[in-house]
Amino acid sequence: MFNFEKLETWQKAIAFADHVYAVTRNFPADERFGLTNQMRRAAVSISSNIAEGTARNSKNDYARFLEIAAGSLFEVVSQSFVSVRQGFLSKMDFDKLYAAAEEQGKMLSGLRRSVLENA
Repeated sequence: MFNFEKLETWQKAIAFADHVYAVTRNFPADERFGLTNQMRRAAVSISSNIAEGTARNSKNDYARFLEIAAGSLFEVVSQSFVSVRQGFLSKMDFDKLYAAAEEQGKMLSGLRRSVLENA
């Protein structure tokens, strides 16, 4: 087992990506290379950056990768707003995704703070 697999923040990021894949599955076919692809890539980037950060030699590098993960999370949130406005994402699915993003954001922030405090 890799050390990042033990992190609840990483585990939640994987679940968040699953959620994004599920809600984008119903997007129009002509969005496959648009919002669908962008949202999925950003969602996957969250867990990827958490994992990559754990392999870094310095706590500051690790914290930087957690910042990048947070940026990817914010991308998904922004793209979700566009998806609702375009009628691709229901208000109910948006609300669930938004709540999950808020939780993920708090976890990322807490992990980053912990990493920097223990630097």
